[in-house]
Amino acid sequence: MIVRIWEARVAPTLVAEFCTVLRTQLMPQLDGLDGYLGGELLRSLPDSTHRVLVVTRWRDEEALRAYAGPMWSLRPVWSDTEQGYLEHPPSVAHFSVLSS
Repeated sequence: MIVRIWEARVAPTLVAEFCTVLRTQLMPQLDGLDGYLGGELLRSLPDSTHRVLVVTRWRDEEALRAYAGPMWSLRPVWSDTEQGYLEHPPSVAHFSVLSS
């Protein structure tokens, strides 16, 4: 299993709206993908940092490649709609699960 952490810094006045978009549009789209094992949407505390994370779990590299493309390990996935909420382009990192 691979854990993918997508992180973005969001414009302060748009954090709540952006989280709603991710929760109602992005997260449901992932549910039907082969190899997607689940995920969480996280918002930073304190609110002043305006960071949003999408933590997803994937079966393997093949599943991630099917979702995010051949550069899955380097390039975050985001839409033109999401870009309007962001202060900076998002980043992405991947981890192996050692313990749960």
